[in-house]
Amino acid sequence: MLRRLRRHSSTVFVFLLFLLPMYLGILYVLKCGDPFIDNYIVQRDREPLEKYQTFLAVLVTTSSNNIEKRDAARETWLTHGNTSSVFKRFVVGIASADSSEISRLNRENREKGDLLLLPDVHDSYITLSLKVLHMLTWLDRNVDFKYVLKVDDDSFARLDVMEKELRQRNGETLYWGFFHGDAKVPKEGPLEDRDWLLCDRYVPYALGGGYVLSADLVHYIAANVDSLKLYRSEDVTVGAWLGPLDIKREHDVRFDTMNHSRGCSNQYLVTHKQSEKEMRKKHNQLKTRGRLCETEYRKAKSYVYDWEVLPSQCCKKKRGII
Repeated sequence: MLRRLRRHSSTVFVFLLFLLPMYLGILYVLKCGDPFIDNYIVQRDREPLEKYQTFLAVLVTTSSNNIEKRDAARETWLTHGNTSSVFKRFVVGIASADSSEISRLNRENREKGDLLLLPDVHDSYITLSLKVLHMLTWLDRNVDFKYVLKVDDDSFARLDVMEKELRQRNGETLYWGFFHGDAKVPKEGPLEDRDWLLCDRYVPYALGGGYVLSADLVHYIAANVDSLKLYRSEDVTVGAWLGPLDIKREHDVRFDTMNHSRGCSNQYLVTHKQSEKEMRKKHNQLKTRGRLCETEYRKAKSYVYDWEVLPSQCCKKKRGII
């Protein structure tokens, strides 16, 4: 009898030592969700316990397979400026991702800690407007910030200069970028947009390679999320959402955000359509020589937006503008 009790006591001890923590862990996950997954995937209908505090938020739209582009950004322009006052996330839609893809993204996030995974967004060009809507809504809900820079993963940004200039604005309402006002609505081809019925041209919008929104504009979008129309291009869509508002739209030629880079200028704040090699070259130039370009050059003409005329007359390209 005594031996049986001793064997029973040993079994209980083994259960308590090895199996009980596992059992309690399973109960926790069933009740509360996986704490690791919760850190990386947007949770539906869950209020944050506390908002992250920052001055400038940076949201980089990327796709699951673009890890080389993300690494290039991490090693170059995302290291500039006061990194303690900048909140950074690479945004990926995972609605179509399989389990191996999710595992790969989680491994990357364990190492880098800078992905924002959207479970309700299929990652493709035609869903980019929805992606921007979800990520701005998430940002409004989870982060206390003053401004957000939205950029593509093939853009190079001068965070140090941008943050310095934004701090001088004292939190003013701002929609800042390189504006397009005379864009015709494509009726065929890969950019075909049959949903735009307002007029024969798009309303003025900042090009999507990179633009800045103040927190109050992001809050406006998040507060009206159920009523907002999505169009083919995300930058067109943001311009349409903000179209009726009496806000400061600041066209800045230092945003090189057209569908091809206009060249290289040491004044550029955002340069779109950059390869990983070009990002590293610009980064090294800044570190060693304090300037962006080895040699400044211009491949395409630019324009100063004329807000005093109709949008169809706004954007006359001229030589001599960076």
